[in-house]
Amino acid sequence: MIALVAGEVFVRRPDHVVIETASGVGYRLAVSAETLRQVPAAGESVSLLTHLVVREDALALFGFATEEERDLFLLLIGVQSVGPKMAQAVLSGGSPRELIAALAAGDVKRLTAVPGIGKRTAERIIVELREKVGTVEDVPAGDITVRRGDDPRSLAREGLVELGFTIEEADRLLAATSGETPEDLLQQALRAARA
Repeated sequence: MIALVAGEVFVRRPDHVVIETASGVGYRLAVSAETLRQVPAAGESVSLLTHLVVREDALALFGFATEEERDLFLLLIGVQSVGPKMAQAVLSGGSPRELIAALAAGDVKRLTAVPGIGKRTAERIIVELREKVGTVEDVPAGDITVRRGDDPRSLAREGLVELGFTIEEADRLLAATSGETPEDLLQQALRAARA
């Protein structure tokens, strides 16, 4: 797998760059607006981290200025119905730390501002990634931590969102529950919703 491309910037466009390596091979890397801000003008040297996406009909190489941005990209493409291009659009909206803050705060509006992301997809991204990225206060400058998402309350919250409840409704219903397993919490929350 190609993990890094270093060389001279040959082409610099709003959605991609072409980097010519010392061996004379040019690699086209799709980049977010955040990464593009850190890519110098054509003719100058640059080094970008990469992730190769393999499809039946294409190989696509995505470039990142920082390890944190690549880590967030990998988390985003792990969310159901979020592909590489959508993940890159999400990353174009600001720095990795700003995205972590939006996820931690459950900021659906920040995500729905991205073209192609509706409310349901934004809520799914928040539910699936909120526990994995932690909060900005938990993150030392420049680092992104990934946590296990097997907390019973988190799993019950995800279940409620999948059933059509908003994140706020799910949190409100779960606040009045007690139990050891996600199933217990989910049953109690659903009973409260019917009451």
